Amino acid sequence: MAAQLTGRYVTASVAGESFEAFVPEPLPPKLAARELATLDEPLRTAEAALARLDLAGEMIPSLDRFLYAFVRKEALLSSEIEGTQATLVDVLAWEQTDQAGDSRIEDIEEVTNYVAAINHAFEQIHSPKGAPISVRLFNDCHRILMQGVRGANKQPGELRRSQNWVGGSRPGNAVFVPPPPERVADLLGALERYIHAEDELAPLLRIALVHVQFETIHPYLDGNGRLGRMLIALLLDHWGLLKSPLLYLSLYLKQNQAAYYRNLSAIRTEGDWIGWLRFFLVGVAGIADDATRTARGLYSRVAEDRRKLLATPGATVTAIQLFEQLPAHPVVTMPLVTRLLATSKPTAGKAIELLITAGILAEIGERKRDRLYRYQNYLNLLD
Repeated sequence: MAAQLTGRYVTASVAGESFEAFVPEPLPPKLAARELATLDEPLRTAEAALARLDLAGEMIPSLDRFLYAFVRKEALLSSEIEGTQATLVDVLAWEQTDQAGDSRIEDIEEVTNYVAAINHAFEQIHSPKGAPISVRLFNDCHRILMQGVRGANKQPGELRRSQNWVGGSRPGNAVFVPPPPERVADLLGALERYIHAEDELAPLLRIALVHVQFETIHPYLDGNGRLGRMLIALLLDHWGLLKSPLLYLSLYLKQNQAAYYRNLSAIRTEGDWIGWLRFFLVGVAGIADDATRTARGLYSRVAEDRRKLLATPGATVTAIQLFEQLPAHPVVTMPLVTRLLATSKPTAGKAIELLITAGILAEIGERKRDRLYRYQNYLNLLD
């Protein structure tokens, strides 16, 4: 049976109905040298694209401010794959003002939970006393991800204790049935050991393998897709492929969703690891080049707008100080500006008006109170 190349089916039952659940073999799979050789060119292309992205990140001063919007864009896209509908501006505005704009509060909270989860994960793996990439870290991130949103009643922070499935109304008619719950802890433990073990495979190939294994185990009742995509970013850091979290694959997976699911399925049904690995490498190369262009574009945009502001008649020190805060706060309000600059409301108002005059800030909507202003050209590059 072809599926035995990558795993095996076991018979399980729920509510008296029997079905076949897929149990994956531990990583790494046995891949022939001639098969791996077909990946040499896409692997070199992806690695070169990551190197360019890494260099672009090193050339950006105050990179943390740029990362603010990068992470939120990824959170938005990853959540959109799961069905949420929110805009980047609404997410940014919610963080500053608790105003949801035209998006549902529930959708925005799912996005901000993702931001909190991935920030927590990076803090942990970078801290000497923090958790490494592990089942413990997965549980912590899952708890944050599910806090107060859809799935909050589905064992947040705990490995599932019941059967789940993908597609269909029950396991018996599902598109895919992950391993039975009693096997999840052992499978996830084996995956953790693989992440921290030595392997001759290139790190990018290992990341692709780990992502599939996590998705196949489907260890939680909800949130598996978002955690699986988050894991890619963490492993790029863990294996030293990027110094800063600038690459996120959700855009590629969203744009190629049917091909993504088809490749995952082909691993189980046909033992086709190579097709998945090639698909993954093509995505990494494309998204890395896109992220490089975006990072350079954002940096150039800020430099150009800085020159524009300095040439604006009546430009003040306060206006310049506000401008320097915009990459980390691309949506602002009057109260936020007064706090950021520790200044009075009239002074903050003059700074905002100067940036509007310079064509840098633009008002969002027509609110009479708690007016919102966006760094329009900067956000346009992200959108």
